Amino acid sequence: MLKKFWRLRKKIPESATVAEKAGMLFASGHNCTQAVFVATTGEEDPRILKMAEAFGGGIGGAKCLCGAVTGGVMALSIKDRGHLAARLVEEFKQNHRATCCAALSKSFRWNSREHRENCRRITQETAALTARLLQE
Repeated sequence: MLKKFWRLRKKIPESATVAEKAGMLFASGHNCTQAVFVATTGEEDPRILKMAEAFGGGIGGAKCLCGAVTGGVMALSIKDRGHLAARLVEEFKQNHRATCCAALSKSFRWNSREHRENCRRITQETAALTARLLQE
């Protein structure tokens, strides 16, 4: 998957917003954690991307904490803004009423086209929220 990432990275326009970048990364097969992290930080360390792989699907497919939130927390932390992680979680909860994949996806059959579209939208919104917090 990491080789695929490097090819895609070259195709993302410089003018793309953080949310658009996250959406393109997610649509290309990267999970929500990886997409939010890379789109908001520009960090492309293969070890970090490999580590982030396990957080997709609500921590390894367990449908717990949304991977987009995890990616945002990782981004805040690596950019020395980890103290804003609670704000990210709170604002995410205000927008979505939950942080758990199971709750966020309850209206969709897991891994259906509609489910993936919902996750992409949440990934994009979380990337934008994380980027805003990184600017503070």
